[in-house]
Amino acid sequence: MIDWYDWAGGREAMIRLGPDHGPVVIVALPLFEEANRTRTFAVTMMRALAARGVASVLPDLPGTGESLVALQDVTLMAMQEAHEALTLSFDAQGRQTYAIGIRSGALLDAFSLNFGRWHFAPQAGGDVLRELVRIKNAEAGGGARYDRHTIVGAEDGPIRIGGQSLSADLLADLSGALLFAGDGPTQRTVRLEIDPAPADRKVTGVPLWRRAEPDNDLSLAETLADDIAQWVRTCAG
Repeated sequence: MIDWYDWAGGREAMIRLGPDHGPVVIVALPLFEEANRTRTFAVTMMRALAARGVASVLPDLPGTGESLVALQDVTLMAMQEAHEALTLSFDAQGRQTYAIGIRSGALLDAFSLNFGRWHFAPQAGGDVLRELVRIKNAEAGGGARYDRHTIVGAEDGPIRIGGQSLSADLLADLSGALLFAGDGPTQRTVRLEIDPAPADRKVTGVPLWRRAEPDNDLSLAETLADDIAQWVRTCAG
């Protein structure tokens, strides 16, 4: 079902699936174009969680999805504050919250006091910025013109990258954004088998965020839903 939540900057929509009681996982999609390529997959995973009795929400954070806030006016901190506000709204209902971050979505729960964090193929901000630099240089043609330092403030006003207008503030935020450095059972990282970075678990699947068009992976969605459901139960004791 479609629902909404409030944060300091206004009201945003979200998808809600699963029971209206008990723990709830807050799913954060990757930033920018990768969100479009993984949204269907994320909803499939949420449906699988609902079948396992776990509630989930997929919020439109400011500057994403159907948000009325323009991306060029958004900072990373604003997205994190909205995520925090959603977390607090469930906390006020007496419900435990668990942050689920896909790729750069793992950067968005930094302010939120969740009972646990589960990240799939997480990216630090510097990695996201390098990808944006690559895209911008490909668009510019004629050899590289930008690097991770010069792209911030390279133009007056927002800079156009991959068909989206991004502010210098957002790019600067990304340059220093790190993944939450937790440990213990409440912090879990899952990656694809082809990813050499360390993880608590490696799974078989395809990197949907690299596909030219939005796609889905039903088997991977079921695998990850199993992992999340078991992890939530472990965290909840």
